[in-house]
Amino acid sequence: MVMNFPNSTELLQSAENQGLYTKLVSQLEKDFGLANIPVDFSLDVEPTDLQATLHEKVYFLILEKFTDYLNLLYIVDVPERAFKEIQVTDAVEVAEQVSLLILKRELQKVWLKAKYG
Repeated sequence: MVMNFPNSTELLQSAENQGLYTKLVSQLEKDFGLANIPVDFSLDVEPTDLQATLHEKVYFLILEKFTDYLNLLYIVDVPERAFKEIQVTDAVEVAEQVSLLILKRELQKVWLKAKYG
C-alpha cells in the first residue's frame, strides 16, 4: 500500500474506502491506551472529528506532556526518518504533521493485519 497521503483527510478517506476505518480507530485507541494517554474515540466517530481530536491531543502533548508525547510516538512506532522531514514552524503545524505521521503508521499496521493476518 502506498502511504503518500498529502493530508489526514485523504488518508482517512482511503481508510474508509478500504473498509479499514473502524480498525484504524481501534488501533489508535489501543496505542493511546498503551501509552497511558486518555483519549475518547468512539468507533462511530466521524473522520473530521477524529482528525480534530487527534490534532488537539498531539498539540497538548507537545506543549504540556512532552515525555508522554515521546512515549506515544515510540509505541505507535513512527519512523525516525519521517521526523527529519517535518518542517518546524510553530507547534500547531508540527502537531498537524505529527498527527498525519501517526495516522499513516496506524493505517499501515491495520492494512498489514488485514492483508496478512
